[in-house]
Amino acid sequence: MDKVFIVTGAASGIGFALAQQLLARKELVCACDIDAHSLEKLRQSANSEQLILQKLDVRSTSEWNSVINCVLQQWQRIDVLCNVAGVLRENWVSDITEVDVNFHFDINVKGTIFGMQAVLPTLIRQKQGHIINIASLAALSPVPGLSLYSASKFAVRGFSLAAAMELAEHGISVTTICPDAVQTPMLDQQKDKEQAALTFSGSRALTTQEVVDAILEALKDKPLEVILPPMRGVVAKVANAFPALAARQVKRIQQIGIKRQQKINQGASSTKK
Repeated sequence: MDKVFIVTGAASGIGFALAQQLLARKELVCACDIDAHSLEKLRQSANSEQLILQKLDVRSTSEWNSVINCVLQQWQRIDVLCNVAGVLRENWVSDITEVDVNFHFDINVKGTIFGMQAVLPTLIRQKQGHIINIASLAALSPVPGLSLYSASKFAVRGFSLAAAMELAEHGISVTTICPDAVQTPMLDQQKDKEQAALTFSGSRALTTQEVVDAILEALKDKPLEVILPPMRGVVAKVANAFPALAARQVKRIQQIGIKRQQKINQGASSTKK
């Protein structure tokens, strides 16, 4: 039986690539984004019975409830919620504004939590379901220059892991995906920003397909957490465990990231070493 998916952030980046892949697999997809116009591109990948497009501001509980009701009216069940929608605004701590704080936490954190709360009555009634939340490698270790983004993704990861432990008795799985930098429009906006130098400190950025492949694999195995790439995750967790040691390495690693940014700005591919 085809599964029913809700995918947020589906107008671009990881969400768009995931929705396309699910449609190619003949799954039933409700694709959501605040940018309703860009969602229309997904119509080229599916027939009308297979796809629902819904404008969704993930900060709005009423809009979340409308999405859930629409999906249930159309397909009578929900199998998987993929909370992909997220935002990033690079900032030095001294420059952060109230708007910046609300922007990150309202969308990245509250948007994820509101989505889970909206879908849970259905999943609990079904006694099965899977929630996939996109966090970040920045959820494993603090990132100077991206303090708000990092803090918001720490919150997403913490909430998701706690929820996974609570919801297991209801037959519901929660998987947190923590990717390194991914080549999306969000990455493009950072390539000339000094604050985002640590984003580029790895040997290359992931492709959206690599993240989608990890999500599809997680649908089978239902792990608590997936970290991409694994070794960068190990480094991030060690840095988080020993923050004083990590702090002494920040300047050196930032310089690596700045050099990588310069190469990308000169035309090098972000996804190639």
